[in-house]
Amino acid sequence: MTSLLSAKPIAPHDRLIVALDVPDAAAARALVTELGDVVVFYKIGLELFMTAGYFDLLQWLVSQGKKVFVDLKFFDVPETVRSAVRALASSGATFATIHGNQAIMEAAVKDKGDLKILAVTVLTSLDRGDLDDLGFSCEVEKLVLSRARRALAAGVDGIVSSGLEAPMIRRELGERLMVVTPGIRPVENKPVDDQKRTVDVAQAFRNGADYIVVGRPIRQAANPRQAALGIQQTIREVFSLPGQ
Repeated sequence: MTSLLSAKPIAPHDRLIVALDVPDAAAARALVTELGDVVVFYKIGLELFMTAGYFDLLQWLVSQGKKVFVDLKFFDVPETVRSAVRALASSGATFATIHGNQAIMEAAVKDKGDLKILAVTVLTSLDRGDLDDLGFSCEVEKLVLSRARRALAAGVDGIVSSGLEAPMIRRELGERLMVVTPGIRPVENKPVDDQKRTVDVAQAFRNGADYIVVGRPIRQAANPRQAALGIQQTIREVFSLPGQ
């Protein structure tokens, strides 16, 4: 059986993205400081965006040698999305997310520079019943694959996808798209929360993810640094690169 493990030249240590879904920039800085050199990649999203100091935090992370995933899911008329991406491209951010149709995705990549654009497929908080409510008559898997194909055609760099659909994407599209997988939950003592389509760390990578996004399992741990160290150890084991 062909391995679905990512073949992209990404250091194992960089494959973990920690979601800074905290109330304010001060709390974000405190968590980053606590995690220290264990984590080099962070996601900042809507919760922090609605507080003071969002872009100061972005610049602080970059100045600390961290990579930043700006998860604002741009969705607007194509030219507005293009302008927003162009403005963000000089910030030092590494990834940014967009929603939308073909025209929006095509507009987003026109002035992105070195910024990597990720198209959201189907949120991991949605299941089959939610899609019915939203008016989608197809199965989750078909919708994700359709959006992945359209993203590839539009020239975006990657997609955000549940680990449950990652194998299908890898088999259909190979390594041509980067796959970032949120909704990571522990094998045991899985918390009850708003995430429905989840996988654990090892499963996500064996299913073809290039990166994983982890929030609550680290942020809410009794010892966040130790929790992050455990995840990094799992990643090293999965990729069989001890000592990296």
